[in-house]
Amino acid sequence: MAWNPQGGGPWGGGGGGGGQGPWGGGRGPSGGGGRGPTPPDIEEMMRKTQERMKGFIPGGGLGGARGFGLVVIVLALVWAGTGFYRVQPGEVGVQLLFGKYVSQTPAGLHWWMPSPMGEIIRPNVEKINTIPVGYRGGEDVGGRSLGKQDVPQESLILTGDQNIVDLKFQVQWKIKNAADFLFNIRNPVATIKAAAESAMREVVGQTTLENTLSKERPKVQANSQDLLQQILDSYQSGVLITEVKLLETDPPKEVIDAFNDVQRAKQDQERLVNEANTYRNDIVPRAKGQGERMIQQATAYKEQMVLEAKGESQRFIDIYNAYAQNKGITRKRLYLERMQDVMGNANKVIIDEKAQGKQGVVPYLPLNQLGRFGPQQPRGN
Repeated sequence: MAWNPQGGGPWGGGGGGGGQGPWGGGRGPSGGGGRGPTPPDIEEMMRKTQERMKGFIPGGGLGGARGFGLVVIVLALVWAGTGFYRVQPGEVGVQLLFGKYVSQTPAGLHWWMPSPMGEIIRPNVEKINTIPVGYRGGEDVGGRSLGKQDVPQESLILTGDQNIVDLKFQVQWKIKNAADFLFNIRNPVATIKAAAESAMREVVGQTTLENTLSKERPKVQANSQDLLQQILDSYQSGVLITEVKLLETDPPKEVIDAFNDVQRAKQDQERLVNEANTYRNDIVPRAKGQGERMIQQATAYKEQMVLEAKGESQRFIDIYNAYAQNKGITRKRLYLERMQDVMGNANKVIIDEKAQGKQGVVPYLPLNQLGRFGPQQPRGN
């Protein structure tokens, strides 16, 4: 060194008598007997370090080209080994090169350019996420939420008939395209929630209050889900809406009592209508049956009368034809038939006096027939 040309450390040493340290005479700033402790030799330490390094590098010192190349190769292999990564089931590996999207990889072991050139993002594309709208807190139990807090700014919606409904619902979604989901929307949860509110307000705004509360709940859910999916697809958000579920649909708290009265009146109306329909369904078929039976009886009577009239008219025609051929015989036969009809029920026996005794006609008293007419009353003079 410049201050120790004869050798030794910078603070002098046991060499020649001319070697002097910076404090003179090779003495330190303090020490017993006029000499302090000897400071470490920096050059000696550097030399020993170099010798140790040579043991690790074959064929020469640090300056050797072969040893340097081997070190570079080892470091390159270690760096390249950090590019292996594993994608778990349900995840997708998104490969980036200098921050630019390149491709996606399925579940399994893969290799990609290690950092800082490459980067891997592994979002879970099978997880179903839930966003509450109109309330906060609590887990859904049986279609309703426990311990929830209402958010009127989100839940109060104007219906198509100018009424207001207090509507709370859930949006369930998952990732459909990982690249679009990561790079096309800045805040996915806020975006989905805002789009869900917009879709629900549009659908409910075209539906009456009564249908929203009862009849068309499934239709409102389905239409809201379809419209929300269309909005997110137009954003290229990479999000799939799995379900839009209505939890509560009620009138506002300020008018719920009056609304319940109206609903009870409607229920009474429906009950009375159902009772009337039941009575109608009972009495109308019976009346129709009776009417059909009367029609059939009238039809049968008509046919009977027509046939009898036709028979009588044909009989009259036959009698007239016979009368026209032989008027005397026909008049006699008609006279006899009529007399038979008139005298057939009489209890008198008439005997021609001219025929009596000539043809064996003998008068007799029909005693066995007298009892039918009871005792005879004497006639007055």
